[in-house]
Amino acid sequence: MTDGDGGGSDNSGGSEHPIEGQVLLLTAAKASVGPGALPDLLTRVQADLGPRIEEYRRRYELASEDDGRATFFVEPDHWDAVGDRLGFGRRETDAVRRAHEEQLRRVGSRTDRRDEFETALELRAAAVVGLD
Repeated sequence: MTDGDGGGSDNSGGSEHPIEGQVLLLTAAKASVGPGALPDLLTRVQADLGPRIEEYRRRYELASEDDGRATFFVEPDHWDAVGDRLGFGRRETDAVRRAHEEQLRRVGSRTDRRDEFETALELRAAAVVGLD
């Protein structure tokens, strides 16, 4: 998948992540991990979540889907569980959570649903899964 703004998020083979380049830059600036670490963390997350896409479709509310990514509303502690499963520390888990939430906001801005998504993020988290 190409994100349209020059970021690296080709998802062929699950080898990359579904977070757009601009979102990645914004998140890296705010995260407590080095900017070089964030793409690798997101790639590891995509490798974990990609094969679970059907489970996500059954279990979670779909917020948005396009030709390259599906975004779901998940429980607030979702990223703690994913981070534990992948061996991430608190800072790494927080950086990944922020990236997925910022991606949802970006989609919300494009689709005139930003306020709706902001309200949802008060109660839930966002998970973006790249589609093959």
